[in-house]
Amino acid sequence: MSYQTITIDRREKGIAWIIIDNPPANAISDTLMSDLERAADELESDKAVRVVVITSAHEKTFVAGADLKGMIQGGSKYAGQKNGIAAQCGRMQHCFDRFAKMEKPVIAAINGHALGGGCELALACDFRIMSKGKIGLTEVSLGIIPGAGGTQRMTRLLGRAKATELIFTSSRLTPEEALQIGLVNKVTEPEMLVEETTEFAEQLAEGAVKAMGLAKRAIHAAEGLIDEGFDVEATAFAQTFNTGEPGVGLAAFFQKKKPQFLR
Repeated sequence: MSYQTITIDRREKGIAWIIIDNPPANAISDTLMSDLERAADELESDKAVRVVVITSAHEKTFVAGADLKGMIQGGSKYAGQKNGIAAQCGRMQHCFDRFAKMEKPVIAAINGHALGGGCELALACDFRIMSKGKIGLTEVSLGIIPGAGGTQRMTRLLGRAKATELIFTSSRLTPEEALQIGLVNKVTEPEMLVEETTEFAEQLAEGAVKAMGLAKRAIHAAEGLIDEGFDVEATAFAQTFNTGEPGVGLAAFFQKKKPQFLR
């Protein structure tokens, strides 16, 4: 199967690496989401694949998040259409959810910045190993909210108090800070990321991965239905475009200025 924005590298012991390469900065686009969805189909059905690793070909960025210029255009495009923006959110949520619900271990090998949507993709993975860059849900600084599952997954992972703090303050955490609060599982030196991720992936691959997949299904059940939370998140994301704040935040982002929400 051919892809435009990713490469799949099958390695020893049934470990498949998804390497994201969507220049210039690995922004989340429709093409990337389509490629990720097809890759999830391919790897989930391949019995030879025991563990999936998601990483980036970009030396400074894991995934940059949504295309912000497209978001501005999309905001005006869907302004008069009921549920249009929410539907766009739903697409991202369910794309990432394919990996969260894949009944195989999924590891994010984070080799650079994972902000906004990049953090949301990492949160959809079972494990996060990080070497450099910053990680966090930074959408509120733009006058919007996390819309690809971030409000749901960060709250489930870290608890309401810490998730609220990080989302409201748009915190950008170093790998060490993220490790301290449990946002990532392990921190490694950049030159050791592939080696240490491979070592951990092989440890998982040598185990009872079918049992892990069934345990993963049961763990999701213990957390309750996430789809209802997705619907609330997508609707709330769309409603931010009625507040006027995204216009302030996104304009300031492109002008490299601090947004002035207090006027």
